[in-house]
Amino acid sequence: MTAPMQVEYQDVLRVWREADAIPEIGHAWLFDHLMPIGGDPDGPALEGWTLLAALAAQTRRLRLGVMVTSNRFRPPAVLAKIATTVDVVSGGRLDFGIGVGSRPNPPAARREYAAHGLPFHDVAHAVGGLAEACTVIKRLWTEEKPFDFHGEHVDLTGAFGNPKPVQRPHPPILIGGRSSATLRVAAEHADLWNIPGGDIEDVVGRSALLDRYCAEIGRDPASITRSIHLPVSYDRPGPTVDAIREAVAAGFGHVVLGLPAPYPEGVARWVADRLIGPST
Repeated sequence: MTAPMQVEYQDVLRVWREADAIPEIGHAWLFDHLMPIGGDPDGPALEGWTLLAALAAQTRRLRLGVMVTSNRFRPPAVLAKIATTVDVVSGGRLDFGIGVGSRPNPPAARREYAAHGLPFHDVAHAVGGLAEACTVIKRLWTEEKPFDFHGEHVDLTGAFGNPKPVQRPHPPILIGGRSSATLRVAAEHADLWNIPGGDIEDVVGRSALLDRYCAEIGRDPASITRSIHLPVSYDRPGPTVDAIREAVAAGFGHVVLGLPAPYPEGVARWVADRLIGPST
């Protein structure tokens, strides 16, 4: 994962092109913030989906996505169209990451809403909106005729998606989050579920809660791939290797390694040699 803040486009492109040629690296991710959430608050931050489309055109193998899209930023039908376009540009390599969006903390994340004229609703509103967004996005990706949808948070008349994504029935949906309410949405809609690492006991407990929610609606919990985000230290790779092993042993087979900027030359090869190789 290369968070597109405090970096230039060419920096991110260099890392992704290198990773695209390394078979041990299966996927690459951006994040979805409109202003920096670390470092200089007035520093550069590139918009995630625009950058993802550019990188999709510059790579050939990597699966790619935004971890995770803020459902607070874009109307769901517009987001469905954006994601379809990226899936087409990439030749069917999109993993569609989505979540409720930033919570009130850290303040660095909250400020971007007022700065861009975006409303910041309470958590209940945000989770309800996420559930409806997942519903209508999947319908726009799959239904062959226009439809209406009149929900509490989303209201569409004559909605229709054309073209459809390359991937059928639709791109895999990754839902990110740890709250109980978000896990209920993941149980219904997610193909992958992502959580930030750190406290492995908490991570395992949240995974077990997801299992329970799946059972309640009659879904096989094994049908949802467990994904974890782990931070990387260039100076101390050992703890990251240990964290990867621990996560995989706990059932998290989809590991996202967060690379801090600036990115050293050859960083993707370093990840494969120093983190992925020793952990397998």
